[in-house]
Amino acid sequence: MSRVYTTRMICQEGSLCAQHCLNNLLQGEYFSPVELSSIAQQLDEEERMRMAEGGVQTEEYRTFLQPSGNMDDSGFFSIQVISNALGVWGLEIVLFNSREYQQLQMDPMHEKAFICNYKEHWFTVRKLGQQWFNLNSLLTGPELISDTYLALFLAQLQQEGYSIFVIRGNLPECEADQILRIMRVEQQQRPKLIGEEETQRMSAPHASETTHTAEEPVLDEDEEELRKALALSRQDLQVEDEEADLRRAIQMSMQGSSDAGSSAPAGGSSEKQTLSAEELRRRRQAYFDRQQNAQDSSSSTGGGTDSGPKPTQ
Repeated sequence: MSRVYTTRMICQEGSLCAQHCLNNLLQGEYFSPVELSSIAQQLDEEERMRMAEGGVQTEEYRTFLQPSGNMDDSGFFSIQVISNALGVWGLEIVLFNSREYQQLQMDPMHEKAFICNYKEHWFTVRKLGQQWFNLNSLLTGPELISDTYLALFLAQLQQEGYSIFVIRGNLPECEADQILRIMRVEQQQRPKLIGEEETQRMSAPHASETTHTAEEPVLDEDEEELRKALALSRQDLQVEDEEADLRRAIQMSMQGSSDAGSSAPAGGSSEKQTLSAEELRRRRQAYFDRQQNAQDSSSSTGGGTDSGPKPTQ
């Protein structure tokens, strides 16, 4: 968002959402947990005194002495605390769907701000300049809300169970409102919930591993095809070498080694015949067998000392 840094955004720390809600509404560090606690304690004391008027021995009074309903140890503060805190600035709150407000038939777009509550979480929706912003302290930054979407946004919150209060009165001047009166901003990307980016960063390595794992079969397939191509290439070269050797061997064999018991094929054209690789291998193996037999016979003939008959060739 262009120049949205001018908008005051108090992000969530702990459970002090009521404090963040008020400070985002007023666009400044106007309330601290101590100040809100003081207001809550004052309200508790006023309520205790009223309850005591009916008798300190009553069950209602003993029930009231239970932990405060205006604040708790987690940092939650009640609507009464928020209402009193806003009263310091001359502001009041009206329930959005109350009969009192509905009778006014006000267009939400003509209001200045809303505060919303659901399950002990408070956040502000405020108009700055001519534009609306969701200043939820659980977001990483202010969320721009268009005029046409505002009514739908509030209706959606009501359906989700939120209580919505309209802020009436004059809000204090702030830098963001002054700047946005003379310029409009655009938001290219909506802010995310606090912790969502961290979760995505933590899951990014797993996503990378998943992506890598998903790609591995493709890479393996490519590598396998490459290996097959190389193997076929080497095989072709090997066959060519073998065929050349075999042709020489067959030529030598056909030149007539009668000692090996082979006869030359008739016709010179047979030497030029094109032979298949399988037949070349078969003939080569036959030639090597004959050569081996001839060598064995020659060795037996040349080195023998028996007086018996010699084997015929």
